[in-house]
Amino acid sequence: MSRILVTGAAGQVGRALLAAAGPARDVTGFTSAQWDITDPGAASGRLRDGDVLVNCAAYTNVDAAETDPDTAFAVNAAGPGHLAGACALAGARLIHISTDYVFGGGPRPPAPYEPTDATAPMQVYGAGKLAGETAVQAALPTVTVVRTAWVYTGHRGGTDFVSVMRARAEAGAKVQVVDDQIGSPTYVADLVDALLHIVDAGVSAPIVHAANAGAVSRWEQARAVYTACGADPDLVEPVPGADYRRPAPRPSYSALGARESTAAGLPPLRDWRAGLAAALR
Repeated sequence: MSRILVTGAAGQVGRALLAAAGPARDVTGFTSAQWDITDPGAASGRLRDGDVLVNCAAYTNVDAAETDPDTAFAVNAAGPGHLAGACALAGARLIHISTDYVFGGGPRPPAPYEPTDATAPMQVYGAGKLAGETAVQAALPTVTVVRTAWVYTGHRGGTDFVSVMRARAEAGAKVQVVDDQIGSPTYVADLVDALLHIVDAGVSAPIVHAANAGAVSRWEQARAVYTACGADPDLVEPVPGADYRRPAPRPSYSALGARESTAAGLPPLRDWRAGLAAALR
């Protein structure tokens, strides 16, 4: 079984991946303090032939990226390129996580986006992540880019969308949530199961989509959280995204499809409702 190295191990996906890998695997996680991916020399001596490096490190503050594009591109574009170059030299494999926000700036597709659909990011964050995809593919043609979307844990005390809605629901609070942004909510446990399947099954497609099935608005997602928590879903009021002006624009539609990824050997993730139920249990 291949040795697995995980960059960005302190983040939401990195932590879940290390926990899911378990003691039976040879897996080592590195926080950004332990392995700064923006440093071209940081990979020196870490990788060896046959390793699998899963890059979970990312600059994820979508709004802050608008005023700090240099840092966003350093982490999301240049950093992954450094990792891919190091993997190429060592004979290691790279699995790089990207985002649905590489889409959204063009015409809405008739169905959820597939890996071969044209990209069109509409904010600095998405542009940086797309540049990261290009960088890793240029340095390591065998890389697998895994796009995912709206990742959450649902844990009490968490800061992701589902965790926050859970806290509001359990408090019986009224909330306003945008109803014109549609995507693919993804339970982090389902995402890391997909990542481990890619490692174990040798899925080698250049880009795959790993998101829970289905397309839903933020408002519908929040109502589902309230319902699952035993709260009145009518406490969740729909509002247009235009009422919440934020530094970075959000796609009105960025749902990810699984058709091409399934053909490439990655089983489709379960429906978003089943993932949400599992997260809140």
